[in-house]
Amino acid sequence: MTAVQNWQATAFNQAEDSRNQIHSDEMAQAYGFKGGLVPGVTISSYLMHPAVEAWGEEWLRRGFAHVVVSKPLYDGFTFEVQVNDVTADAYQAVLVDQEGTLCATGFMRLADELPAPPQRRGDALLCREQDIPTVSREAFESLRETGMSALPARWHAEHNMATYLLDPAGMPELLRFDGAGYANGAFMLGLTNWVLAGNTYMNPWVHVQTDSQCYAPVADGTELVVECAVQDLFDKKGHQFVDVTVDVYRRDDDVAVMSAVLRAIYKLRPPGA
Repeated sequence: MTAVQNWQATAFNQAEDSRNQIHSDEMAQAYGFKGGLVPGVTISSYLMHPAVEAWGEEWLRRGFAHVVVSKPLYDGFTFEVQVNDVTADAYQAVLVDQEGTLCATGFMRLADELPAPPQRRGDALLCREQDIPTVSREAFESLRETGMSALPARWHAEHNMATYLLDPAGMPELLRFDGAGYANGAFMLGLTNWVLAGNTYMNPWVHVQTDSQCYAPVADGTELVVECAVQDLFDKKGHQFVDVTVDVYRRDDDVAVMSAVLRAIYKLRPPGA
């Protein structure tokens, strides 16, 4: 293991063509932003980057992260991840962009003892032809009662989240496909987004917070299943929020590789409100 260190890079929006058009310039500007938002999961991966560099595969096996994205980060903006309160197995971090805006905060640590991993429920899998409800409080209340469908996924080099930087060479060797090729934080936390969006149609919506626990690295080509459940619903400052628990398993043996709690704004207050 090496020391946890500050880190600088240039933000990369891998989701400009996403069904969630908050990542496009046109939709984001309609809501008062400067341009398309870099995904919250990508910002989270920036805060985790020093952990992967310092702790290597141990991070992928027992790393815990609490990340809050409070302000947008834009494609092409330079940023710095500043670490503090660093110990042998934990650190606090903030992400500050080129304009001095504090965009996100995080706490990372290696668990001394892993919490008991989740057990797969066997939820029915989402399919491409499946009808899903348009997002609303009532839709989420119904999903909380009836349960949500699981998302099948696969980690591979052609995925748009295969890198969290425009030049993958800036990522740790452990996460590059010319290295170990393990799944990075943007992809893993992206699974929380995609299973939520697979169960109800949302556009636009914003990923704002995650608590995540790693249990095992995810190798190239691994087939995954992502299960999800609504935990809480609330309103704040005109936005409508949902909290969901998300558990990710290897499909072939049902071994848990990550568990998380995602907080998202599923309905933004109207532009200009």
